[in-house]
Amino acid sequence: MSLKIKVILILLGSSAFGIMASMSSYLLNEQHKRSEITNNPAPVEQLQLLAEVITRIREEYVDALDDEELIDNAIEGMLQDLDSHSRFLGKDDYEDVRISTTGQYSGVGLDISLEEGEVRVVAPLDDTPAQRAGILPGDIVISVDDIAVDTQNTATTITRMRGRPGTPVTLDVMREGTQESLHFALTRALIHVKTVQAEYLDDGYGYIRLNGFTDNTGAELRTVARRLVDQQDLRGVVLDLRNNPGGVLDAAVEVADVFLERGLIVRGKGRIQEAQFEEYANPGDIFSGIAVAVLVNRGSASASEIVAGALKDHHRARIVGEQTYGKGSVQTIIPLSDGRALKLTTSQYFTPSGGSINGTGIKPDYVVSAQNATQRYRGPGSDIAPGDDNQLQEALRVIGHNSLALSRAP
Repeated sequence: MSLKIKVILILLGSSAFGIMASMSSYLLNEQHKRSEITNNPAPVEQLQLLAEVITRIREEYVDALDDEELIDNAIEGMLQDLDSHSRFLGKDDYEDVRISTTGQYSGVGLDISLEEGEVRVVAPLDDTPAQRAGILPGDIVISVDDIAVDTQNTATTITRMRGRPGTPVTLDVMREGTQESLHFALTRALIHVKTVQAEYLDDGYGYIRLNGFTDNTGAELRTVARRLVDQQDLRGVVLDLRNNPGGVLDAAVEVADVFLERGLIVRGKGRIQEAQFEEYANPGDIFSGIAVAVLVNRGSASASEIVAGALKDHHRARIVGEQTYGKGSVQTIIPLSDGRALKLTTSQYFTPSGGSINGTGIKPDYVVSAQNATQRYRGPGSDIAPGDDNQLQEALRVIGHNSLALSRAP
């Protein structure tokens, strides 16, 4: 493809990439250079009508209006009637797209979620200011720089935690078993988010969890995959894509390629040439001869669905869990002259069998509902034991593991 194709996800109200702002999942075809508008310009008469309406409103509306706000509202109005994914991106939103693509940002390195009206630490990321300072999973963030957390607007809290590397920021947290809040003085740093976690369970079976798809995910997965294969006599592996709402499409292709020897991974169809693409696997299935199960649920979207759909269609893996979200359209990020951008739906993608998952999702081979949504194993360091995750137990069972032998929490 002449343009780099990406899928971005930034998740609102749950853990994602070490404290990020929030948008919706979408496939992204990112244009790194601003396109020249040369082909098929809008008719002059319609543009004159639009200009006339804007002029009438700004001159005659009962209240004075800011020109920039008026134009912004006009742009947003045009996009709102297209579909639920096309948007006008402000500078901050555009920066969030960049962060979620690269997996890098400057901050303190916390993975947080909004739970029962509290901003709770899921985990500090490895080798980050938050981890080195001693912030722990389960801590509740109550203020940033002495400004109380607003649980109705977590984006402002996230913004306060970010900043230039080397600048100071303070966090106050409540910890179970303590009466007083704990105060942490941190120095922001460049955070490299790891999206892949892997663990050898026992008896020849491994577990890999992807919490997102960034530019580095494919390389991270290949590294841990070879380590598992080289160090253990593997008979099966579970790829956990639950609550993984997407990321970079190139990364989704690379992830699927790790498990495939050959064949089509994903196809895109649209009106312009750049929106039409086909991605194929390269020879070399790292897990050749090893049984694979893919865990999905309603929170698995976009890039996760590309991986699950490709492995299912090629009969390379058994899909276990719940029907996925069903996000099958592609958005192009089009940079504008003032540092903002359009996110515009430009094509749809299809699985190798030719099916569209838009609005329907991927149906698992083995439908297994979570007995308890909070009892989900998250990989090394998880406070939930593998044996307490009924979906994981079933995924292991279908590839031959005696899941009842897995340890349960006391």
